[in-house]
This record gives sequence, C-alpha cells and structure tokens, in this order.
Amino acid sequence: MKSDSLEIIRGGAIHMVGNTIINKTGGWRTFKPVINQDTCKLCKICYQFCPEGIIYWEKGKEVIIDYDFCKGCGICANECPQQSIIMIREEV
Repeated sequence: MKSDSLEIIRGGAIHMVGNTIINKTGGWRTFKPVINQDTCKLCKICYQFCPEGIIYWEKGKEVIIDYDFCKGCGICANECPQQSIIMIREEV
C-alpha cells in the first residue's frame, strides 16, 4: 500500500527515516498539553524534555505545541517548574 509515495508495510510499521513529517501522529492521543501563557516563564524546560521535539518558540514570544505530532505523553506538564502546562482530555 502506498500513501504519498511512502510505502506502508503491513502491521503499520513505516521503515523510513524522518517519516513523522509526512505522517501526522497526534490524532490518537487521549490527553493534550495546554500551556498557560500568562504563567509561563519561557524557561524552555518543556522543550528540553519533549521526546517528540514538537515544542517551539520565537525569541520573546510564547511557547507553541505542534498538536499534529504531540502524543500527549505529559512529560512537558510533569517537568514544568511553573506548572504552566496542564493535560486536558482530548475532545472527540
């Protein structure tokens, strides 16, 4: 089976480096992290601990989570020293 010139092997395994740019993987999460921008101190600890590397920011601006790829693991919320990230139930 082919999808956007990417071969998908039976069982769902995708054997290609860098495939997450093509395959949005955030659609199956149960909880998603939400950042309170008012209490966030831009320490970027969430960025350092995110296993997916989907937390971004611009200098002097707010932190952004790319929900297309966020798995909802909650590590960012757990590591935030300001407790500015909470996990909320994903709506269906």
